[in-house]
Amino acid sequence: MSYSKIYHQSIQHPTLFWQQQADALPWFKPPTQVVDTSQVPTGRWFADGEMNTCYMALDYHVANGRGDQVAIYYDSPVTNSKSNLTYAQLLQQVSVFAGALRDQGVKQGDRVVIYMPMVMEAAIAMLACARLGAVHSVVFGGFAAAELAVRIDDAKPAAIISASCGIEVAKVIAYKPLLDEALDLAQHKVNSVVVLQRPQLQANLQLGRDHDWQALMVTATAIEAVPVKATDPLYILYTSGTTGKPKGIVRDNGGHAVALNYTMQAVYNMGPGDVFWAASDVGWVVGHSYIVYGPLLAGCTSVLYEGKPVMTPDAGAFWRVIEDYKVKAIFSAPTAFRAIKKEDPQGDLLEHYDLSSLDAVFMAGERLDPPTYEWAKAIIGRPVVDHWWQTETGWSICANPTGIEHLPCKPGSSTVPMVGYDLRVLSDEGEPLPANTKGNIVLKLPLPPGCLVGIWGDEARLHDSYLKDFAGYYSSGDGGYCDDDGYVFVMGRSDDVINIAGHRLSTGEMEEVVGGHEMVAECAVVGVQDALKGQVPMALVILKSGVFSSDAALHKELAAKLRKIIGPIAVLKSTHIVQRLPKTRSGKILRKIIRNIANGEDYIVPSTIDDPASLEQIETLVRPGSFS
Repeated sequence: MSYSKIYHQSIQHPTLFWQQQADALPWFKPPTQVVDTSQVPTGRWFADGEMNTCYMALDYHVANGRGDQVAIYYDSPVTNSKSNLTYAQLLQQVSVFAGALRDQGVKQGDRVVIYMPMVMEAAIAMLACARLGAVHSVVFGGFAAAELAVRIDDAKPAAIISASCGIEVAKVIAYKPLLDEALDLAQHKVNSVVVLQRPQLQANLQLGRDHDWQALMVTATAIEAVPVKATDPLYILYTSGTTGKPKGIVRDNGGHAVALNYTMQAVYNMGPGDVFWAASDVGWVVGHSYIVYGPLLAGCTSVLYEGKPVMTPDAGAFWRVIEDYKVKAIFSAPTAFRAIKKEDPQGDLLEHYDLSSLDAVFMAGERLDPPTYEWAKAIIGRPVVDHWWQTETGWSICANPTGIEHLPCKPGSSTVPMVGYDLRVLSDEGEPLPANTKGNIVLKLPLPPGCLVGIWGDEARLHDSYLKDFAGYYSSGDGGYCDDDGYVFVMGRSDDVINIAGHRLSTGEMEEVVGGHEMVAECAVVGVQDALKGQVPMALVILKSGVFSSDAALHKELAAKLRKIIGPIAVLKSTHIVQRLPKTRSGKILRKIIRNIANGEDYIVPSTIDDPASLEQIETLVRPGSFS
């Protein structure tokens, strides 16, 4: 059946469509009630069903002959170590650790904060919580103590699971002092802390409160999966870049399992036994959905990678992992491939590796600019698939549904809405806009399974953050348009549209042009206040390795290119060559902060920033008075 027919079935007959997808999973009590909108406008799915996500992801596969198949490969170039666990071995480890958590007093409905690096035990901890019916909240390893404390106070965990340290390239980062400081700062008191001692650094344990992971595993007994309601929460995930009171996205068990299981085949064209690699971190939604839960629900093999796209040891790191594990599909952020492009623009390192297993490259997490798309497609020689989704949705809003029908790609577009997402483009006044007209991208309620069902501890915030701007719709906060073929072009956050002398222009569109210059590896364009025109664009540019230019010479070329492609209204005010762009750890460029700096406005450095020093050069170059 074609994508078009399946999509229209999911929109016109959502109850029938999603019931069929739910039937593909092993429920303890199959649901008869598909969607309920009486309590939450976004919808609660499969409310009368009973299940356990861990059982669906592990026990079921072991019982059906997949026990000897590798479930997760662990690859750590920063520690020079590799390992793997089969489905049977992973089930045994998870069952015992769930027993250890129960011994620590953790029960169904309790919250557990997981503060860990990219190690196998992070996935084990997540699955063990799911097995118990406990609600996990993964906080990115190495997060600042004050921000971790805020999340502890918000989630009020019964226990915290951590590790003695993490490794960033060659730097060992001690986690335990950060955790201890966070626990001192937090109002909520945690009675049990479980610490995985890593050989690179041993942590001091507090007698009575702290427990060694391995010691607990020796005395614990494996437990069976606890039946939970489909609408019971599986996890809380705090959105990146949050300041002030954190926004804890709540995901339930049933809708999450149904949606992810479906997407593994429909979006990524993955079947049981295939090797899938999401080159992300378990601290982000991508890690939740497609390192841990999605691949295991679908009976695939997942890769958990503790390394970088470059520097561990070089820009061939991704190609080595693909060859070693016969990866069929890789999913990462465009920023990872831009980093590779900067270090190895001609793809010379690819010649040393066999990528014959690779079918496709998927990118999401930020806008995939056409220059990066074209480069990756040419260098890797495989289909490059852009898809767009959010922490709030948990899976792709728009994608090329390669497991249903591989549609023609259009650079700059995340292709078409995925099943269940009734996507519209509205004006600021809420009126539908015609094709090729930029506006606000919204989703008609209810949302499909797997999307957020609330904000932890703050029911009103769901409405205030996502539902109040356009009645009957979820506001994505992103702007863009649909073309005549129904392809969706997401141009960036709605506040990244700048107004030049009354003309509204997308900075994403300008970044396409700037990023297409032969010298440019990566760029960001932001709007800067201007007394005459209201706002004018400013470009920050990272050059490819081995090329050189002055700011003035590059600016002249970029300004001419913008005028030629977009028009004379797109007058580039200034261009600055920088060594790094400020980003979150998930790779999103902090455009709002760059804009704040350029406009002389106060800003707060977010706890999720990857490299705080990256702001220093920006401060020097673009503070008011540095350009005229």
